[in-house]
Order: sequence, then C-alpha cells, then structure tokens
Amino acid sequence: IKDDKEEKEKGSNVEGLENKKQVKGIISRRIEWPGQKMISRSQMVKGLVDDLLQLLQECLSNTFLPVLQPAIGVGSVFEGWSPCEADEVVYQLLVPLRAPAGHSFHREPDTLGQIPAKDYHIRVVLECACRIQNMLCFIHSTKEDLRTRNQAPSLLDILCTQSYLDVQKLTRWFRSLVKKAWVALPQAHHYKMKVLPYSQRTCQMLLTSNSGRPLYLEILFGVQLGYTDIFLISQTAEDTYTRSTIWRQSYAVAEGKFFSHMARQVPHGSFHLRCLHLCTRILKGTDFSPYILKTIVMHFLNTRPVSGWCRGGFFWQMVDILNFLHCCVEEKRLNHFFFGNRNIPEEIILPPHLKQCEPCNILQHLVQNPDAHARALRQCEQL
Repeated sequence: IKDDKEEKEKGSNVEGLENKKQVKGIISRRIEWPGQKMISRSQMVKGLVDDLLQLLQECLSNTFLPVLQPAIGVGSVFEGWSPCEADEVVYQLLVPLRAPAGHSFHREPDTLGQIPAKDYHIRVVLECACRIQNMLCFIHSTKEDLRTRNQAPSLLDILCTQSYLDVQKLTRWFRSLVKKAWVALPQAHHYKMKVLPYSQRTCQMLLTSNSGRPLYLEILFGVQLGYTDIFLISQTAEDTYTRSTIWRQSYAVAEGKFFSHMARQVPHGSFHLRCLHLCTRILKGTDFSPYILKTIVMHFLNTRPVSGWCRGGFFWQMVDILNFLHCCVEEKRLNHFFFGNRNIPEEIILPPHLKQCEPCNILQHLVQNPDAHARALRQCEQL
C-alpha cells in the first residue's frame, strides 16, 4: 500500500510539472509579442512625422503662428509594448507648441473642473517686441502701422477664442497644413495619406503603403509646463463634450521616460513589457483599462528588485500583478504613479509640488459607484 501511495504521489508530481509546462507553452504560442515589429515601425513613423513638421515649420518661420517642435512619441507603442497586435496599433505623437515672437502662453486652471485641477486654459498674451528686428510690436504699434506694413495676423486672430488657445481651431488649421504639405514629402511616393475626421481635438491620419499595409497615426498638440516633463495636451477622454479651450494635464512624456529608464536597468531584456502586454490581453473585455495595469507595473518596477524580471520569474510576476489588482479593487484604491511619489528617477523632471502632494486615487470611481465596484470584484474573481 505504501509503495502504491508513493507511486501515485510521484505520478501526480510529474503530471503537475507537465501541466506547468503546458501552461507556459500555451502562453508563448497564443500571445503574440509584437515588440520588434512595433519598434521598427514606431521609429519609421517618428522620422516621417519629424520630416513633415520640419517642412511645416519652414513655411511658418516668418509668421506669428505656433512654433512646431519635434514630435515626441507617447503611449504604449513608444514605451515598447501595446495592448494590441502590431497591425492594430495607433501611433500617437505629441507635437509641442511654442509661442511665436511677441507672444507667450500662460496656464490657467479651469474653475469648473476637479480639484486638484486636471483641466486648464492656455491664455495667449502679447509681449513687447520692440527690440525684435524687422517686426512691429503688437502692443506699441498703432493699428494703422500694422495695417500699412502688412503685419501678418497672429494666432490670437485665427487660433484663439477670447484670448484662449482653441483646440478645435488649432486642429482644423493643422489638418489643412498637412494636406497641402504632404505631396512635397519624399514619403508621399510610398504612402497614400488620408486625414481622418473622427476627432476634433487631434489630427488622425491613415497611411496606406503601396503594398496596402495601413498605419494609423494620431498627432496630439501640447504646451510644456516650464522645463518639466508634464504637458497640457489637446486630447481628452471626453473628446466630443469638452469645451474647445480646455487642455488636459498629461504625464505621458514622463511615463515614456520612466520606461526608457527601466529598459536600461532591467537585466533580462523586455520581460516586464511582455508581462504587461500579456496582462492587458488577459483583461481585454473587462472594465480594467490598460492604464490601470500599466500603473501597477510601474509601481512594481520602481519598488521591487529588477532581477525578478526574467524568464524564470515571468509567470509569477504576472500572477502578482493580477493579485495586486484584486487587492486594489477590494480596497478601491490605486495610487497614481507620480502624485506624492518621492522615489522617481532623477532624469524625470516633475514640478516640485507633485512629489509633495497627497496621492491621487485612480480607482476613485469605484468609491463613488457601488455597482461598478461590485462588477469589478466579480471580474477579478473570474480571473
């Protein structure tokens, strides 16, 4: 009887090991990792958009319209991962705007928004330009002087509403520039370009290669807060119902810099990105957004030994992430990565007050909505 029992236990252990191998095999086969293909395409897209912006800026160099800066790739694709397959991704690029000569941008919090403020207005203010050569000062010149010298109109005249930079006017203006300039780009011989009409706050583009492969681009506009990695951007979650002078505070550039920093720290390649990709694929169809999973992974990367992100620890890192998600849902709390976090890498430049302020709960909606909380708990248990 004892020999039979030992034989059964031995067989059970072997069967368990075989099951674990099967699980790992299923994961590796079923979940396609789009990493290298995505990286090469994102580099190509970034170069194309920079060429386009350089051409546009040459046309705008002697005007009093926004100065277009080189694009910054933002979002999951440019962080090295994506919740989508390689052929389904949207390449998002942020175009920073600088005020032209004789103008300046001033941030003003939206008094109708949340506290602390997430939404802002950007007031355009005229500055004295008397010392700028070959330019009449908008403040100290008469209207007659400006008219007789054919002084070009400023962005206050065509891109603002009551002195505030208007996202919708800016988007329409940029779209018209892109349509005119595209034919002059060398890439126009290899891609057909169509400006898509789906958003009033970003410039969405469809590029179709000569072989028929589509690429989706979305160009966002942003104004940098001082010398920090925080921007006020044109895109908001509530695209249709947001007032046209509202700009949303964004941490996308800072998040991208964090993932670049961690890529140099993690010793075993991109297993943290593969893990994030897999978790978002598992949670597809639930109420949990990829951003929630990304926030958890950023906290893990920032507080745990980087040696754990390796092939041998891959499965258990994924289990820990999903278990941590379950705990967060039970407690109805997940802290925003940057608010109140004093352990941020030095290369990421944040406003001083951000590290000192109270943590911000990105699961606050579960506190306010018991039905959403109950549904989230059920979804966690089904995992």
